[in-house]
Amino acid sequence: MRRRDAFRALAGLGLVACDTRKPHKGALGAVERFNENVEGVLLSDRAASEDLELTPLEAFPGYHVAPAIPQVPHDWYLTISGMVSKPLKLSLDDLRRMPRIDARIRHHCVEGWTAVADWGGVAISELAKLAGAKETAYVEFRSFDAPSFESRGYWSSWDRASAFHSQTMVAYQMNGQPLSAKHGAPCRLYGSVKLGYKLVKYLTEVNFIDRRTGGYWENKGYEWFAGV
Repeated sequence: MRRRDAFRALAGLGLVACDTRKPHKGALGAVERFNENVEGVLLSDRAASEDLELTPLEAFPGYHVAPAIPQVPHDWYLTISGMVSKPLKLSLDDLRRMPRIDARIRHHCVEGWTAVADWGGVAISELAKLAGAKETAYVEFRSFDAPSFESRGYWSSWDRASAFHSQTMVAYQMNGQPLSAKHGAPCRLYGSVKLGYKLVKYLTEVNFIDRRTGGYWENKGYEWFAGV
């Protein structure tokens, strides 16, 4: 059984739930922790699926929480910080000079649709090595995609195992082309082990941290682990 199907089966039995006020406490918190443990066990280091048929770029949906497609700030750079010995500020050119990984991945949206693209970028594990990151339990990703009424942008936090998966990357290329504004330019988080709302676009920060910080949708009641 695939991890996604296992999760849906649990949902059908009423076992998938979250408490948006105190997500780590009480009965609902215990159920969510159980779900995360199950999904963590099912996490695999699977390789890219080269036989998948690509979705045309124009047919691959793109979403943002800002009122309009976010435009890259003139002073943009990607920071690698948190519990690291060498904080980094990286330009897009810096990222392009680093070792690149490529993967063909099927995107899974929580709304039920899927799409396939080729992604290229820098592995999170590579960035961790360059910054001298400690062995933290979590990695947080933040962006400049923000609703007009919020001061900070969209974000999500991941468990370490998922963030260090061989296909989890800061992606700057999609289907052999530079990432478009619609799909999160100049770079975004991408990988094969999480639902779409965990894949932060318009990336500005990668933070190695020792506590879970939730996320934009997670803090509104969506599942935190959100594996596929």
